[in-house]
Amino acid sequence: MPELPDITIYIEALERRILGAPLQAVTLTSPFVLRTVEPPIALLEGRAVQALGRMGKRIRFDFGEELYLVVHLMIAGRFRWVTHGAKGPGRITLAAFDFPAGRLLLTEAGTKRRASLHLVQGAESLRAFERGGLDVLVASTEEFRDRIRSENHTLKRALTDPRLFSGIGNAYSDEILHAAKLSPLSLTGRLPDQAIETLHRACRETLTAWTERLRRETGDGFPERVTAFREGMAVHGRFGLPCPVCASPVQRIRYADNETNYCARCQTEGRLLADRALSRLLKSDWPRSLDEID
Repeated sequence: MPELPDITIYIEALERRILGAPLQAVTLTSPFVLRTVEPPIALLEGRAVQALGRMGKRIRFDFGEELYLVVHLMIAGRFRWVTHGAKGPGRITLAAFDFPAGRLLLTEAGTKRRASLHLVQGAESLRAFERGGLDVLVASTEEFRDRIRSENHTLKRALTDPRLFSGIGNAYSDEILHAAKLSPLSLTGRLPDQAIETLHRACRETLTAWTERLRRETGDGFPERVTAFREGMAVHGRFGLPCPVCASPVQRIRYADNETNYCARCQTEGRLLADRALSRLLKSDWPRSLDEID
């Protein structure tokens, strides 16, 4: 799922192309992508994009007079920019938006249609999409500390909870925790002040560094390869590969459709965190530390 750095770069690329430009036509190729009925989507045609913004992992298009289009890309949704007349990926295209400079496509790979459009009128209706997450890039250390201790969860769950923090998902939470040298299963209620300061700094530095990196890679173009698995990540998606800091093999915990990647040497003092399925299967044969599998 696109997270804060990816959403930021999407918005910047869109601003260069459609800010102040009229939306000439909207085409919905999937009847399920639009989740609202009123106001009608045709109301957008002829209106200029007044502003774009991020709402957690959503992108907000402001068409003036408190008319907002809110897009949630979910896991497999992506934006593509094509020239007029160019043939887009028809099978996976959910919607198309025609502007003077080109055509913006909303696509979604796979068969699960989770990406969504909501057209809402009024500031109150827009607030329904605010999850309340704290923006770690502008929050003070005190605000961050209060938020991290507001509920007692594992660090991994806390960082990815949109009610607690804005725009952080599975990929960048792994990178943040590795940078902070903290276990993903440490409990927020037991985290000392110094560790919280370290975590806050790791959040800011990791998200800022990746945003800058993606900005350089994109340049004046449009972000084409938006993925949760990027070359240069320390641990996310790198199970079994060497940690860039200590060269120990990156470990993982699997749960549902997700997994957490971490370095046992850097983050858990060499202890292996129990993978629920495998540890239950192996029982006493489950290794407790890196030394047992070396």
